[in-house]
Amino acid sequence: MTASDRPYDDQDEVPLKGYAVLAATFATGVTLFAVTARRRGVRLPERVPPWDLALLGTATFKASRLLTKDKITSFLRAPFTRRETDGTAGEVQDQPRGVGLRRAVGDLVACPFCTSAWVAGTLVGGYAVAPRAARLVCAGLSAVTMADFLQYAWTWTEQTENHEDEE
Repeated sequence: MTASDRPYDDQDEVPLKGYAVLAATFATGVTLFAVTARRRGVRLPERVPPWDLALLGTATFKASRLLTKDKITSFLRAPFTRRETDGTAGEVQDQPRGVGLRRAVGDLVACPFCTSAWVAGTLVGGYAVAPRAARLVCAGLSAVTMADFLQYAWTWTEQTENHEDEE
């Protein structure tokens, strides 16, 4: 068997056709958005101020985690993933299942890094069409992110205090 005849990965399980379908879906969505926005005369911002970029980034982070790791959104992932473990702070670790497109979608919805491109595309599209509404949504997701950090800080403080009391 020559190098060109070998499968893409050792187990021949990478759903390349499914990934191609997902990439084409994403590109089609971006193209349809751009065409629709242009036809409707949507004026895109000349620049994105740093504060808006921070809101978009923080909101993308949180929405991606909510979609890919939160227990409550398991019903969205269940057709494409299976639960591996329960983590901390209400997060779970899911693994993709199935083959082909089902496996590719499982890879997408189990990975916050992968999902973040889709979330960012949606939020940026909203920002272009309705910046005030998008800022409000992003502010809400950013507030949840800040609350998460405060929850972790509170837990750490309690654990540190309890550990010092034991010594």
